[in-house]
Amino acid sequence: MKCYRSAQRGSFVALAGVKRRSGADGARPRPGTAARDRAAWFLVLPALLPILILSVGPLLYGIALAFTDAQSGRTRSTQWIGTLNFQDLLHDTLFWDSFRIGLLWAFGVTVPQFLLALGLALLLNQKLRLRWLARALAIIPWAMPEVVVGIMWRLVYNPDAGILNETLRDLGLGDGRDWLTGLATALPAVILVGIWAGMPQTTVALLAGLQNTPHELHEAAALDGAGAWRRFRTVTWPAIKPIALAISALNLIWNFNSFALVYVLTSGGPGGRTRLPMLFAYEEAFRYGQFGYAAAMGCVMVAVISVILACYLVGRISAGGEQR
Repeated sequence: MKCYRSAQRGSFVALAGVKRRSGADGARPRPGTAARDRAAWFLVLPALLPILILSVGPLLYGIALAFTDAQSGRTRSTQWIGTLNFQDLLHDTLFWDSFRIGLLWAFGVTVPQFLLALGLALLLNQKLRLRWLARALAIIPWAMPEVVVGIMWRLVYNPDAGILNETLRDLGLGDGRDWLTGLATALPAVILVGIWAGMPQTTVALLAGLQNTPHELHEAAALDGAGAWRRFRTVTWPAIKPIALAISALNLIWNFNSFALVYVLTSGGPGGRTRLPMLFAYEEAFRYGQFGYAAAMGCVMVAVISVILACYLVGRISAGGEQR
């Protein structure tokens, strides 16, 4: 009995020592956790440095530049002027006209682009002959640089030898017109090019969502007597809705920040009818040398983009809460 009690007492002492070493929750501390954290930061650092140097740094510098009267010229000193640039922007009708044109361009490209891409994705998701060839052809505009796309469509819209006017003449629909220099046709013509150039990436994203939708759900809905529209509304759309919202938000931001395509096509003309906010800021900075004023325009555009992102994130968070 004494031997048993001694052994029992010894086991209690050993367990108490283990608890004291392990902590209050009984978990054994992991040696080297801080070292692993430092090693993880060293591994992430090569990816963070380009972001900090090429994105965050210029953004902060541009915000600071917006509160100065910085202009071109090496001998001119830069003065801190506070919010004067933003006050001037409030009364700059040309900037707000470009802002309105930018919104028309962004929504005019994003909405038809999504609808056409959705229809194309639904078509490419069907079991068609030579489907692989159709998918390859559908992403060709995505593989072309925006400058090349702009030059190609300038040739299409050429008033004298463009394929569009030649087709209209052959069909007896008139002698054609100068699409990119007409006050009424310039913006619609540029929007058409934007839709054509950006549709492939939206198609690819939606097609990926369609392919991840379980085929059994469509079969079950068909057995229940659901038609094509009802199957799309109750099965397909709920499955691709997160992807659709994400790609639409990104397209809206990308289109609002467009520069190269419109610059090659019209350079903002005629008469400013296609002058997007990014083009207006570019002209102020590099044509007229008003760096501070152009930086203030950039800050306004960043604020608009931040609002769009905030609305998207709030919608995603609320949707996730409803699903839970």
